[in-house]
Amino acid sequence: MAAPLASKAGSACTNSKPPFPELDFRSGARVEELNKLIQEFTKHDQREYDDQRALEIHTAKDFIFSMLGMVQKLDQKLPVANEYLLLSGGVREGVVDIDLDELNVYARGTDYDMDFTLLVPALKLHDRNQPVTLDMRHSALCHSWLSLRLFDEGTISKWKDCCTIVDHINGATNYFFSPTKVADWFYDSISIVLSEIQKKPQRGMPKVEKVEKNGTIISIILGVGSSRMLYDIVPVVSFKGWPAVAQSWLMENHFWDGKITEEEVISGFYLVPACSYKGKKDNEWRLSFARSEVQLKKCISSSLMQAYQACKAIIIKLLSRPKAISPYHLRSMMLWACDRLPANYLAQEDYAAHFLLGLIDDLQHCLVNKMCPNYFIPQCNMLEHLSEETVMLHARKLSSVRSDPAEHLRTAIEHVKAANRLTLELQRRGSTTSIPSPQSDGGDTNQPDDRLAKKLQQLVTENPGKSISVFINPDDVTRPHFRIDDKFF
Repeated sequence: MAAPLASKAGSACTNSKPPFPELDFRSGARVEELNKLIQEFTKHDQREYDDQRALEIHTAKDFIFSMLGMVQKLDQKLPVANEYLLLSGGVREGVVDIDLDELNVYARGTDYDMDFTLLVPALKLHDRNQPVTLDMRHSALCHSWLSLRLFDEGTISKWKDCCTIVDHINGATNYFFSPTKVADWFYDSISIVLSEIQKKPQRGMPKVEKVEKNGTIISIILGVGSSRMLYDIVPVVSFKGWPAVAQSWLMENHFWDGKITEEEVISGFYLVPACSYKGKKDNEWRLSFARSEVQLKKCISSSLMQAYQACKAIIIKLLSRPKAISPYHLRSMMLWACDRLPANYLAQEDYAAHFLLGLIDDLQHCLVNKMCPNYFIPQCNMLEHLSEETVMLHARKLSSVRSDPAEHLRTAIEHVKAANRLTLELQRRGSTTSIPSPQSDGGDTNQPDDRLAKKLQQLVTENPGKSISVFINPDDVTRPHFRIDDKFF
């Protein structure tokens, strides 16, 4: 009788054997381990800010907006009541589609602790209810020239020196707004203003550690207390409405349908100072949908965003030479994946590893096929200009990542931890006292600033990656007005 019992016990034991751990077929990595590594990366990459750091962030922002108010007063070129778009993350992080090959290399921890991109409209076209038609006869897809014929005589007179001039056979003169000349003017104006500000330093005023022109953007690194903040300032042309060239995109089904309104998605777009591979740098602007992307990010799950951030950290290091792939390409692929895959699948909280592996596969597929469509203008292939040699070189590098994703994640974690250690070391050496805002009298920080600092801290920690619209009156720079989505602060 004992033998059959033993047999049954053994059989029961076999049936209750735990399932085999889920593995990635290509690399053999345990999915559970990859998820843990992504969570660790996220923990170190998304730092929380205490009250002191939040106040330093506010002080730097205050300084930048005050400076831009003074730039407006120099020659009245910038719109009097301007609307900026403030994005968390610098241009090198892929927050806007601008070529990275003209930018100096800055490293978090070594050069800065936090980075932002600020889109500053030099011109605004905001009174349009119909689709905006741009002059694309001379440029590649997703790019345009901008004639000042769309503006009044006063605007033409103000900006004439920042234009290229084309004379027609009929004797008419056409002024085309030049991204390179606008960037030159902007850099010169900012340099003049900063020189004036530094002649009369105020207590608590940020230290300007670096001002550089990187292609058509101006990079400023500010030291505030124990923090260093990078601002990539981009002169843009701002439009309300939607470009006619992207009208067909609205007819398709998208992952954000029913989650946000079409009005939120198509509220406006920009021209940023970047040309196509064969374009004329002095004339050609690139269409940017940064305002729409801010809205779309609200519909992306936290697990997919974590995978995207981890993947971005890997490819920034791995694919930096030659510069062919930018984080903006990866962002576009993520948006396409959101359209392609079921929403309930992408919402799975423990699927970050699957999403990371999928993004790597997608990027490799795009390289091998030399095809990465712009999300808003799919007929524009953002990899079209690359050589076969370059795409295959990067595809092979990605193959090494796909063969051992855990090791590359560990490397990304070590990089972000090292950057954080550098930041903490600087903080230990720096001031431990409160930093007054530029408008304070150097005494205790006033209550409104303290409240704003706490609000800013809350916004930064609760809304990572979101953008802030800021309405500034240059005649009263003490009263910045924040807008996140439809909320004002």
